[in-house]
Amino acid sequence: MDIFEQKQVLETFQILVDTREQDTERARDRYERMNVPVFRAKLNYGDYTYNATLPSGETLFDINSNVNPICAVERKMSLDELAMCLGKDRKRFQREFERAKEAGARVILLCENASWENLINGRYRSKLNPNAYLGSLVAWAARYDFQLLFCKEETSGRLIKEYLYRDLKERLERGEFG
Repeated sequence: MDIFEQKQVLETFQILVDTREQDTERARDRYERMNVPVFRAKLNYGDYTYNATLPSGETLFDINSNVNPICAVERKMSLDELAMCLGKDRKRFQREFERAKEAGARVILLCENASWENLINGRYRSKLNPNAYLGSLVAWAARYDFQLLFCKEETSGRLIKEYLYRDLKERLERGEFG
C-alpha cells in the first residue's frame, strides 16, 4: 500500500466502543474529545478499538458481528474499579486478557484518575493491600504484555484516540493490510 492509499485509509479512521460501555455524560464527553466518528460494536475484549476502510472498500471489521480487535484499550475509571477487577472480578477480567492474548492483540490498560503514587500509598477504596495490588498489576502486565497508562479523566478520550490511531498508522506503514 503506497503512502497515498495509507492516507486515504487513515482519513476513514473511526473508534469502535464496546456495547457494554455505559452511555453516560462522562462517556459522551470522552467521545467528543476523540474528535473522530464513534460507533458501537460488540468487542470480544477491550472497551475501544478502531476501524477503517481499506482501498478495496472493505472495512477492517464488520461492526454487525463480534469484533476481535488487533489493538484494544481497556478503560477503568479509577484505581477502585481496577482493584475490583484484580480482586472480586479477577476471573472475568483474566478471561478477557486471555482472549486478547490468544488473538495476538495489543492491549492498552488505561486507568483514569490514577497514579502510581496513589496505588503504592493505598489511596483507593479497596481492601486490596497496596503491595499485592502493585504485584498483581505488574505481573499481569508481564503475563499479558499490555501497556498500562494512568491519566486524568479529561485526557482519556484524546489518549485512547491517539494510541489507536498510531497503532493503525504503524500497521499500514508495515504493510499489514495489503
